[in-house]
Amino acid sequence: MDQLNEQQTQKLAQIKLAVFDVDGVLTDGKLNFLADGSEVKNFNTLDGLGIKLLAQSGIKTAIITGRSSPQVERRATALGIDYLYQGREDKITALRELWQDTGFNADQTAYIGDDLPDLAAIRAAAFGATVNGGHPFVVEHADWCTTRTAGNGAGREFCETILAGQGKLEALYQEYL
Repeated sequence: MDQLNEQQTQKLAQIKLAVFDVDGVLTDGKLNFLADGSEVKNFNTLDGLGIKLLAQSGIKTAIITGRSSPQVERRATALGIDYLYQGREDKITALRELWQDTGFNADQTAYIGDDLPDLAAIRAAAFGATVNGGHPFVVEHADWCTTRTAGNGAGREFCETILAGQGKLEALYQEYL
């Protein structure tokens, strides 16, 4: 994990809400359809444990995704995601609604997305992140970029970066020894 600079660490210390895009962050971004038209999504278990570690540390989690699918709803339920906003292509409007619905604010929020529809939300959050392989314009404007790619542990890296910035990661690791 890359070292965080002082400004990033200060921002991460205040995070109480972590928000994830799905396609291109928690999945590899490919859209797979079966012959009957149903969609298949592949999620990485590394990301799932990262999200559970956030919850264990008292950080609430949310998904804001432009597409709607029962797979995302099932995955969110299985991981204990606190807030789910599907079918929301205008991510910044959904993020503002999330803040209004929950009482969180920009200074308490980390957001990770990969493409142009995520950019306003990335820039609005205190800690705006993207994934390795995300759109170059998004990478240019994000606070931080994962070393792992979408669907291959980038979500876990985001979670662990938040926890490291809050000084909680090593204690969580120790629980597994």
